[in-house]
Amino acid sequence: MRSWIAGLANDDRLVARLVRIAIWVIGIAALIAILNLFGVPVREWIRDLIHKIRELPPWAVVAGVILQSLQTTFAAVAWLAILRAAFPQARIRFRLVLASYAVSVAMNSFLPANIGTLVLLIMFTTLIAGATFTAMLSGIAVQKIPFSVFNIAVYLYLFLSVAGSFSIKLSGLADHWVLALLIAAGVVVLCVLATRVFRKQWAKLREQLLVGGAILGNPRKALTGLVLPELGSYLARLAIIAVFLGAYSIPVTFHNVASVTASNSISNSVSLTPGGVGVTQAMNSAALKKETSAGNATAYSASQQLIISAWNVVFAVILVSWAFGWSGGKDLVRTSYDEAKVKSREMREKRRTRRAAKRPA
Repeated sequence: MRSWIAGLANDDRLVARLVRIAIWVIGIAALIAILNLFGVPVREWIRDLIHKIRELPPWAVVAGVILQSLQTTFAAVAWLAILRAAFPQARIRFRLVLASYAVSVAMNSFLPANIGTLVLLIMFTTLIAGATFTAMLSGIAVQKIPFSVFNIAVYLYLFLSVAGSFSIKLSGLADHWVLALLIAAGVVVLCVLATRVFRKQWAKLREQLLVGGAILGNPRKALTGLVLPELGSYLARLAIIAVFLGAYSIPVTFHNVASVTASNSISNSVSLTPGGVGVTQAMNSAALKKETSAGNATAYSASQQLIISAWNVVFAVILVSWAFGWSGGKDLVRTSYDEAKVKSREMREKRRTRRAAKRPA
C-alpha cells in the first residue's frame, strides 16, 4: 500500500514537472511572438543563429562553447580570490561567484553600456555580508589589471611587428628634433598638471582600493589567485578566435589572432551598441583585410559573436538555476538589473553635474 502511494506521489511530481516545462515552453513561444510584434527581431536572431551554426563544422561550435565556458570560469576564479581577500570573514562560495559573473557576461553580450558589469557588482553586494558598491568598484579595478597588461602586451607586439615602424618614426624625429622637444615638454607639463588636479581624487581612490585591492597586499595570492586564472581566461579568449578563424579557412597565426583581439578590445571600448555589434564586424574586417575577403571576415566575426553570445545566455541560465534555484535566481537577477539601471542613471547624472560645474558661467 505504501509503495503504491509513493508511486502515485512520484507520478504526480513527474506530471507537475512536465506541466511546468510545458508552461515554460508555451510562455517562451508567446514572449517571442510578442517581441516580434513590438519590432524586436527575435525570430530573425534565432534563424541567423541556426544558420551560422549550420555553416560551421561541429568541432568548431563544440570547441568554441568549451573554451568560452573556460574563459568565464577562469575569470570567476579570479573574482573569488579578490572577494575572499577583501572579505575574509564572509563565507563566499565559488558557484555563487561563477553564476553572478556568468550573468554579467551574458548581459554584456546583448545589453548596451556594459550594464551587465553593474549587475555583477550589485549581485555581489547582495550576496556578500558587509560588501559595499564602492568596495566592488575597487574590486573591478583590481580585476582589470592583469587583463589590461595582457592587452598592452598584444598592442606592443602589433606595434613592434610593423616592418620599419621604429626606423620610420625615429627618422622623422631626427628631422624635426625641435618639434620632438616641444612635444616631450608638453607631455611633462600635462603630467604635472594631471598630478595636481587628480591628487585629491587619487587619495580617495587609494582608500577605496584598500578594500577591493586587499589581494594585492599578498603577492603570492595575487599571482596564484588573480594573475594565473586571468591568464588562463585570456588564453581561452585567444583560442576561441583561433578556432573560428580556422573554421572559416582564415590563416591561424599569432599575428591574426592578436590583430582580432586588439580590434575586439577597441570596438568594445568605443561602441555604444549591445555587445559592439556592427563595430566589431567592421574592426575585424579591417584587421583581416590582408588575409581574406571582407565578406568572409564579416561572416567569421558575426558567427563567432552570435554563437558565443547565445552560449553565454544558456550558460548563465544553467548556472543561475544551479546556484540559486530558478525562482530565487530569477528574482535576484531581475532586482539587480533594476538597481543597475538606477545606478547607471545616477552615475550619468553625476558626470553631467560635474561637467556643468566646470563650465564657466
